[in-house]
Amino acid sequence: MTKFGQLVIGPPGAGKTTYVDGLSQFLPAIQRPITSINLDPAADEPPYKPDIDIRDLVSVTDIMEEHHLGPNGAMLFAFEYIDINFDWLEEKIEESENEYLVFDMPGQVELTTGHSSLINILEKLKKKLDCRLTVVHLTDAQSVADPSRYIAVCLLSLRTMLALEQPQINVLSKIDTLPRFGDLPFNLDYYTEVQDLDYICDYLNTQRHTSRLEGLNRAICEMIEDFGLVSFETLAVEDKLSMSKLVRLTDRACGYVFQGEMAEQDSALSLFTSVMGNLPSELDMDVQERWLDAREDYDEFENQLWKEEGEAVAESETKRRQQPQREEQQGQTLRPTVNTYSGSQKPIIESTKKN
Repeated sequence: MTKFGQLVIGPPGAGKTTYVDGLSQFLPAIQRPITSINLDPAADEPPYKPDIDIRDLVSVTDIMEEHHLGPNGAMLFAFEYIDINFDWLEEKIEESENEYLVFDMPGQVELTTGHSSLINILEKLKKKLDCRLTVVHLTDAQSVADPSRYIAVCLLSLRTMLALEQPQINVLSKIDTLPRFGDLPFNLDYYTEVQDLDYICDYLNTQRHTSRLEGLNRAICEMIEDFGLVSFETLAVEDKLSMSKLVRLTDRACGYVFQGEMAEQDSALSLFTSVMGNLPSELDMDVQERWLDAREDYDEFENQLWKEEGEAVAESETKRRQQPQREEQQGQTLRPTVNTYSGSQKPIIESTKKN
């Protein structure tokens, strides 16, 4: 059976485990079971209970004691061990009845930018288990508050995309914490779209501690723009619409079709409603307004949207149970389910974009 899923990567503190914990609650809540896999041999006890835990096979602590290695060396050794003993992971995954997998990765960037073991593991997942994964690369949103750090993040994202050669979505996580870092030099959509990086180079040239690196900064920015691969989505784990949008994007990237209650209906209809359909305000939501200028208004709007959605689903379910015979006579019709949306429009808010 073909399996789909996400490989969640990113530097330490980017919110990988928090995101996986959020998925382990969010997806089952919409009747979408998943198999969570902790692939971090050095992890403390995660807030979620992994269905498969690589620490049952290998532990960084044990490797450090046995081979007298440091933390980073032990981590690389651990992934080489996982690569050699892939049969263990293969057997655990085959035992899982769920077709959607979520891998929680460690934060060492060496694994995702230059080490062959992870690439080998991904290749084996693809060939032996027919796994189709989307890489979700998380980065703490506070990186956009420091332009030089933002350039480094763009470069790391590009390097990861070229190294892993998998569908990849780059994400600015913890976006709801961004206001605490003060005003940004540019609107937030400038950072998410990663366009016209000359502007950020010009800004860095006005800063005393980065002006001497003008040539290096401009060369890196030109390389990122030449590839044209890097862009960012935004994520706040506790925001339902933010999680929904990111899940929808990962589904599109790996080709996963979540049918749910639509499984009994036409497969083409399932495809276009669960994968290709737009989310409310998905195409025209202004991230600057959503997360910085008018966050409270959007929060209130989304709370009302989800309340109305829940009431609509409950009402539809009640009617369906009360009128089973009538539904059979008229044939199956598309009805609201927990993975569809009401289609409400975003609130009308006066733009406060910076010039």
